[in-house]
Amino acid sequence: MPGGNAAGSVGETGKLPALPLSRIAMTFASLGLAAPLLQALDALGYQTPTPIQTEAIPAVLAGRDLMAAAQTGTGKTAGFALPVLQRLSEGEKAASNTIRALILVPTRELAEQVHASCRQYGEHLAVSTYAAYGGVSINPQMMRLRRGVDLLVATPGRLLDLFRQNAVKLKQVEMLVLDEADRMLDLGFAQELATVFAALPKQRQTLLFSATFSDEIRSLAKARLREPLSIEVAPRNSTVKAIRQWAVPVDKKRKSELFLFMLKDRQWQQVLVFVKTKKGADELVARLQAKKIAADAIHGDRPQAARQRALDSFKAGEVKILIATDVAARGIDIDELPQVVNFDLPIVAEDYIHRIGRTGRAGASGEAISLVCADEAPLLTAIETLLKKPLEREEEPGFEPDHRVPATGPAAAAAKPKKPKAARGGKGVPGNWVGFDTPAAGRGRRGGAPSRGAGKPRGR
Repeated sequence: MPGGNAAGSVGETGKLPALPLSRIAMTFASLGLAAPLLQALDALGYQTPTPIQTEAIPAVLAGRDLMAAAQTGTGKTAGFALPVLQRLSEGEKAASNTIRALILVPTRELAEQVHASCRQYGEHLAVSTYAAYGGVSINPQMMRLRRGVDLLVATPGRLLDLFRQNAVKLKQVEMLVLDEADRMLDLGFAQELATVFAALPKQRQTLLFSATFSDEIRSLAKARLREPLSIEVAPRNSTVKAIRQWAVPVDKKRKSELFLFMLKDRQWQQVLVFVKTKKGADELVARLQAKKIAADAIHGDRPQAARQRALDSFKAGEVKILIATDVAARGIDIDELPQVVNFDLPIVAEDYIHRIGRTGRAGASGEAISLVCADEAPLLTAIETLLKKPLEREEEPGFEPDHRVPATGPAAAAAKPKKPKAARGGKGVPGNWVGFDTPAAGRGRRGGAPSRGAGKPRGR
């Protein structure tokens, strides 16, 4: 194999050997990155590469096809962007209406985020970059592509729109990156990706980066890659250990009521909430806003400008609660986001990994709370099977469900809901909850029941 590998040589099995724990910490310079990239990284305050960067960067620089799995928030964007930018800087500029490298992402928000990172990393390189996605006018994108672009970040739908109008030619693509590859290769994007692959040259470098890879996705991906190197810096389909995860059983009709109660009871300041449908997102936002709570939603039916405003407001702390569907939430990257709430469990178990990966990033702690009703038991089982452990269940006093959530997972007997520590006198709204329009009468629970113990999660 051409080129060196600072993380160790590639063995016959196509796996990079794990780095000994006693080994001196790697540096970006030792990975083979050029001085202009090192200058940009230094300005950004990046000192030590993460495990995915340590293993991926040398392999990409060496020209290898790659499948890389890493937990969300571990720096996978830099893992592919840095070596791709370096390789582009060593070649000729892109000709009119052509691109030399293509990064495909599932959503507009992720396209913006990845492109922003590429611009920062490549600040001192003569490499042109651009992002193209739907929800905005196609004309400025067509005009920009006339001059040629070295690195294009795009969503599949808009890329094909540009391709069919001859605004971009793909026969000169040297490198293809599929970010969030598990979702990119899922059924929703299968036809678009097949069309893109058919238009690309057969001789190219292909990189798949993602937080999760199912066996089915791996099989499909391997059909598109040449002897891919597989890198996994964390157990497959794993979650960050710093994330405290638990489920709260509740009747479906009382989910909104329970969420409002927990929001006030725990004094949550910033929460990302996942729902199953666009309609559900809009309905929850309307209920929160009726309580004078700053909330907004991002989903596929909202214009791109509105989605971006909602995301920017949430990042700035102007919006307290952001309600999102799974696809629209790709690209949300907020430091120290304390809570993620699964208002609805995801249909695809792997999406649970992506959802809760929005918190507990870069070594910070976080909480992931799932509101689970009885008819979601099969979805909960799928998630626990993926995690290889049951989620702790903790009933909220005053919201005990009439329709019990069946036991799930291999350790079903041990996963029974915890009983309330004190009687609450019925199934009505807890006595200390008077809503958001009126100040609470007191800080304690009704009847002098003690507040949550020190071992219980309270949020920030």
